[in-house]
Amino acid sequence: MAEVLVLVDSVDGKVKKPTLELLTAARELGEPAAVVVGAPGTAEPLKGSLTEYGAAKIYVAESDDIANYSVAPKAEALAAVVEQASPSAVLIPSSPEGKEVAARLALKIEGGLLYDAVGVDSDGSATQSIFGAAITVKSKAAKGVPVITVRPNSYAPEPSSGAGEEVAV
Repeated sequence: MAEVLVLVDSVDGKVKKPTLELLTAARELGEPAAVVVGAPGTAEPLKGSLTEYGAAKIYVAESDDIANYSVAPKAEALAAVVEQASPSAVLIPSSPEGKEVAARLALKIEGGLLYDAVGVDSDGSATQSIFGAAITVKSKAAKGVPVITVRPNSYAPEPSSGAGEEVAV
C-alpha cells in the first residue's frame, strides 16, 4: 500500500484537529504518513497523537531556519519527502497557509492540485462542494502526485494505531 503524506499542523506542542481528520482521510487512499516541519524539537511532543491516529511513519524536517518562515520551507520539505517516499497523494489542511504550501508543492513536484476537498476516494479522486455547497463535483489530478487540500470538519477523526516510525528529512 502506498503512503499518503499528511502535512502536520500544530500549535504549542499539540496536533490540531484538521491534521487528525487528514490522517483519517488518508486511510482511504493508502497508508498515512505524517510530515512535521518546524523548529528543532517540534516533532517530539506530537508523536503520540500522530501514532494514535494512524501515522505509520513520521517524517521530521526540523531546522532553525524553518522556524523563521511559514510557507516556503514547508513546500521544500514536502517536496523532499515526496521524492524520497513516492506517495500516492499529499493531503494538506485547507487553510490560507495550507493552500499556499499546496500550490508551491504542486509546482515543485509537477503534480495536480485539488483545493477544498470535502472527501477523498480510494481511486485518488476528490469530492468538492462548490458554489456555496449548491453543487458537488468529483475531481482527479490528470498527472503526477495529487496534492489535495481538505476542508476542516470534512472527516471525523478516528483513532487507529500506527507504527510511528520516525524518518529524518
